[in-house]
Amino acid sequence: MEGLQRMVDSINYMENHLTEELRIEDIAAVACMSKFHFQRLFGMLTGFTVSEYIRNRRITLAVQELIQPNAKVIDVAMKYQYDSPESFTKAFQRIHGLSPSAAKKNSQFLKAYPRLYFQIQIKGDVEMEYRLEEKEAFSVIGRSIRTRATDGQNHQDIAAFWTESNQDGLTARLSKHSGQLGLLGICLEFDQQQENLTYMIAAEKSESNVPDGLEERVIPSAVWAIFPVKGAMPDAMLNVWERIFSEWFPSTGYQHAGGPEMEVYPHDGDPASADYYSEVWIPVKKA
Repeated sequence: MEGLQRMVDSINYMENHLTEELRIEDIAAVACMSKFHFQRLFGMLTGFTVSEYIRNRRITLAVQELIQPNAKVIDVAMKYQYDSPESFTKAFQRIHGLSPSAAKKNSQFLKAYPRLYFQIQIKGDVEMEYRLEEKEAFSVIGRSIRTRATDGQNHQDIAAFWTESNQDGLTARLSKHSGQLGLLGICLEFDQQQENLTYMIAAEKSESNVPDGLEERVIPSAVWAIFPVKGAMPDAMLNVWERIFSEWFPSTGYQHAGGPEMEVYPHDGDPASADYYSEVWIPVKKA
């Protein structure tokens, strides 16, 4: 579990530098990972983006100092890397529902975000099946949404997007163009700074023109790690995603190669069935 130990080291680094500028490149280097892979792994393991975790920890420590009798808002704000007292106040109000000055004057219940700890366990009681496949670049057509990766917003938006697409006939329309893979749910265009991504419901492009109302994306060539998913949606899919990042990546020496990730849904079968088969495709490279 060397990979998870490196994540522990990255947490220690962040905690020791919360009053200094923290760059994702430096944090990822401590974990001996690419910036992209570190952020994806951290998010899947913790449920937080890296910047979200840093913000939460800074505001927690800032509150502890702020409530001291002689503490000044501007001094605490500057210490914890806020650009101004106004930006600190805005962040404080978003989390606690009141201003820093109000918190100093009146005893209130305030929130605290504890430091993360990884409990490293050797599981191995259930094997993980996968295969590697090299695939040339290919085009897909479909429809997409932009969603945020914070506070689980992407999970809510994607679930609603699938419901809407089933109801308005998009998935049935795409099934006519779905090629060998079937319907695709694609995560792409990750913007780690803005903490958002594009999710596309798509199918392989099988004709020269893009049908009206649909958009086209190119999925670059890659070596894909492909994981079978057996069971009803969405729980079976979510369970495999969790195991990929918490067990498979830390134990195999592979890293995320960047670029799109895909969920592959076959032409037939009932997604609510315990026997339903689907796949997760992730571009990988050797660490």
